Amino acid sequence: MFKKELRKIYKAKRKQLSPNQKLEMEQDIYNQIFELDFSEIQVVHLFLTIRKYDEINTQPIIDFLNKNNKTIVVSKCDFDNNTLQHFIFDKNTKLEVNSWGVPEPINAKEIHPKEIDLVFVPMLISDKNNYRVGYGKGFYDGFLAECKPTVKTIGINFFKPVSKINDIHKFDVALNQIIYPKK
Repeated sequence: MFKKELRKIYKAKRKQLSPNQKLEMEQDIYNQIFELDFSEIQVVHLFLTIRKYDEINTQPIIDFLNKNNKTIVVSKCDFDNNTLQHFIFDKNTKLEVNSWGVPEPINAKEIHPKEIDLVFVPMLISDKNNYRVGYGKGFYDGFLAECKPTVKTIGINFFKPVSKINDIHKFDVALNQIIYPKK
């Protein structure tokens, strides 16, 4: 299938999840994340949940990373050129929801992508080759291209990967791992 079709299908599937289904799926995802080896990881980029798009609630992941003394990084969107700026997210960081519904830091210290060890990547769906379909603006593909070559990338998603995304292009970045509910 093509990205445009997959985007439409999986946005609708996400909307159809009941609150209980979503909670069960999220718990399965959290359990998989909490079992990962973070011993070589210090700086972790995590997306903040866009509630209006029924995204995975990342607050339990933030709490886990804080408890394990990891530096958390979140982004701010530049919609003029579809890029992201990255900021340290700590207990003093104030957030403001932008016009697209994205929570963004307004008083945080900026950090360069090459300082990040692990990136959790949002997505609608992925394929078995670990390519992903996002919202179609290319924010994360550009961001991942700026990271150090050794950065670990993990996509988190509610749905099992499809066999193949047909319209992968040269700027698409395959992720190292995809985490989705196994139950």
